[in-house]
Amino acid sequence: MRIIGLTGGIASGKSTVAKMLEAKGAHLLDADRLAREAVEPDQPAWQEILKWLGESILLPDRSIDRLKLGNIVFNDRRMLDKLNKIVHPWVGRRFVALAEEIREKDPDGVLIYDIPLLIEAGMQKMVDLVLLVYVPRQIQVERLVSRDQLSRADAEKRIKAQMSLDEKRKHAAVIIDNSGTLTQTAAQVDHFWDKLFTDRY
Repeated sequence: MRIIGLTGGIASGKSTVAKMLEAKGAHLLDADRLAREAVEPDQPAWQEILKWLGESILLPDRSIDRLKLGNIVFNDRRMLDKLNKIVHPWVGRRFVALAEEIREKDPDGVLIYDIPLLIEAGMQKMVDLVLLVYVPRQIQVERLVSRDQLSRADAEKRIKAQMSLDEKRKHAAVIIDNSGTLTQTAAQVDHFWDKLFTDRY
């Protein structure tokens, strides 16, 4: 089984590319989904966050208020780093376990690990190839403002809290430019998929 580390930045279109690859038959593990599971009520990561930030971070159903948490961590790099140190180990363990399950069922398949912080977390060694979904920063800002109804200043702040896509390019074996139309992006995904099975990079 080949493991492809799919990464990008907020509002780069990474999830769109992930769905295109899944439609081609790839197995998909979404790190954001695993991270959401990690902070469900009474899970170990949820308990650590509660000890750290207190019950004011909770909604009435005892789930973590993601908007409130986002406002806290995206305003302070140290807070974001602390959150990542709580959540990432749990996500990493779940990924290894789930990847092994997929390998047993489909040893010749392709597994796409959709993980925004692949490079920041130093997880490149866990994958066979890094695939980056790239857009210029200006487009990233515009899409984030439109998608999440954020002010331009808040969008810039959230993007700045991540490693820049230009920096991530240095670590990627393959780059999908998602600044054009969906058809153009799909054509690049087709090319990547075909090459994956012919040249094997």
